[in-house]
Amino acid sequence: MNLDDQICYCYHVSARKLVYFAKRTCPQRPSQMTECLGAGTGCGWCIPFLKKIAESPETFLQDGISSEEYAAKRDAYIKTKQPKNTF
Repeated sequence: MNLDDQICYCYHVSARKLVYFAKRTCPQRPSQMTECLGAGTGCGWCIPFLKKIAESPETFLQDGISSEEYAAKRDAYIKTKQPKNTF
């Protein structure tokens, strides 16, 4: 992934916005990431990624997942109607 890829597809929030939000605010709890344009409050798919960004914004993009793979996994998550991820 790169900084311009979307993390929250429901609210169109990019990795860049989330990483800089985490660096600027230093959230004490991962759930505070929702203050960045509502990320994580839609389908819930991005919540595990928001947790990773909150914990370590500098190293988040080094996870090796491509934007295409991320999007495909999100589509599968939506289609299977799994319970919503929570913080």
